[in-house]
Amino acid sequence: MPGEPIRDLTARRAARPDAVREAARRRRRPDRWTGQRLMIIAADHPARGVIGVRDRPLAMASRADLLDRLRVALRRPGVHGVLATADIIEDLLLLGELDGKVVIGSMNRGGLADAVFELDDRFTGYDADSLAVMGYEGGKMLCRIDPEDPGTLPTLEACGRAVTALARHGLLAMVEPLPVRRVDGRVRLDADPDALIRAIGIASALGGTSAYTWLKLPVVDEMERVLEATTLPVLLLGGDAAPDEAYEGWRKALSNPAVRGLVVGRALLYPADDDVAAAVDAAAALL
Repeated sequence: MPGEPIRDLTARRAARPDAVREAARRRRRPDRWTGQRLMIIAADHPARGVIGVRDRPLAMASRADLLDRLRVALRRPGVHGVLATADIIEDLLLLGELDGKVVIGSMNRGGLADAVFELDDRFTGYDADSLAVMGYEGGKMLCRIDPEDPGTLPTLEACGRAVTALARHGLLAMVEPLPVRRVDGRVRLDADPDALIRAIGIASALGGTSAYTWLKLPVVDEMERVLEATTLPVLLLGGDAAPDEAYEGWRKALSNPAVRGLVVGRALLYPADDDVAAAVDAAAALL
């Protein structure tokens, strides 16, 4: 991205903070988006202190570069929207990139990567009221479950409250249940299918209603059996895997009618060859 748009963003933010609200008010919202399979680009990782991608520890350090990649991705055919924190969503709003797009706000980012309190995942981003005021389509929450970490309990409670609050506004609650465990002190996904099935049951029951709840799940072994654990709509996440490693797993899981699409970030925004358009097109073609 040329430097001028970024300098302009900073100048607009400094001089006219109300421009963000005005851009949100002018945004054309998507029509009938829940009735189709979705392709959502995720970009909420920096808020949790995650800026590395595979062997590139500072891949997401440049906001200008990240915005450039997001603009490329959002303009590709078959891409329906973005999942991000307020700072990134508002940059994209000011750049005029979100007309007709599904916008999902990331809610809990307090569980910073590799922190001792990582599993006590506080809601430091959007809440349901702010998402409704801005006219977005929903909110996403990370719900990592480790029976040996007491931080899991307040996270579960906060996610339950958020599901209820989003439903009051008629907004989608995208819940990402991940069974995890600490390996050498670091939180890692437990990819055992039985562990994910257990986590799905826990996440599906959060809140006072499940009417607006969708699940965001990783692709693991025995995915057909895993998907039998819920009647809720499912979106597949991408994680840090290279796209060519993930495509086959996505393709197989997408054959299940419960799966309603993909929510992928780093895998498509930072492919090994840096051809964002090609990576996004290949993923969108799976839908």
